[in-house]
Amino acid sequence: MPPPAIARPVASVIGETANVKIRRVTAGSAIYDRLYLAIVSLQMPPGMPLQEKKIAEEFGVSRTPVREALLRLAEAGLVDIFPQSGTFVSLVPVGAIPEAVVIRKSLEGTTIEKAAAIATPADLARLDAIIARQRVHAVHDETSLFHEQDEAFHEAISTIAGYPGIWTILKTVKMQIDRARRLTLPALGRMNSVIEEHVTIRDAIADHDVERAKGAMMHHLSAVIPDVAELRLLYPDYFR
Repeated sequence: MPPPAIARPVASVIGETANVKIRRVTAGSAIYDRLYLAIVSLQMPPGMPLQEKKIAEEFGVSRTPVREALLRLAEAGLVDIFPQSGTFVSLVPVGAIPEAVVIRKSLEGTTIEKAAAIATPADLARLDAIIARQRVHAVHDETSLFHEQDEAFHEAISTIAGYPGIWTILKTVKMQIDRARRLTLPALGRMNSVIEEHVTIRDAIADHDVERAKGAMMHHLSAVIPDVAELRLLYPDYFR
């Protein structure tokens, strides 16, 4: 099966990662933000070579900020730098995913419990709108837009609970999960299943059934582990 992404010029790929707010700081930080999003979204797939000189030329900067960005990405586990071989987008580390799932379950277990206890009709309307957008994206096979709404659903629950900072933490914790999940949507036909799981979570919140809501969330978050086992067979070059 062909990979879901084709390596293209870095600037071309990064230019498509819209809606990213670049902080008015250093060029290295700005490049880091763009590369980070492109890697996590699989627009820059695992194993893709990254040439420091070429990136610098495409962005019209010196190699210093590019080097700064690549070093930060390496520290985050998204880039591998081999002094004698080059720099590459890192493969997805399978061994890191179970721990990330445990952390995510713990933190989102807290947010779902609180959200289920206090959600208002306006909160439910917000979740319904997100699910409706997911249905549209699923029909049109718009996997990237679907994933954005999946993120919005979980972020909304954190906000409803009054713990928006938990979602900020989770975005860093789950970045390797996200890379794997980007593969599950086209490869495993997960979009309809995700919608059903979100509806189950939403309905439990609407009933203010804390235990049922938490159980539905735990089931939803657990799905990525068996998915990864199957994905390794479909895309062996993407995982390590």
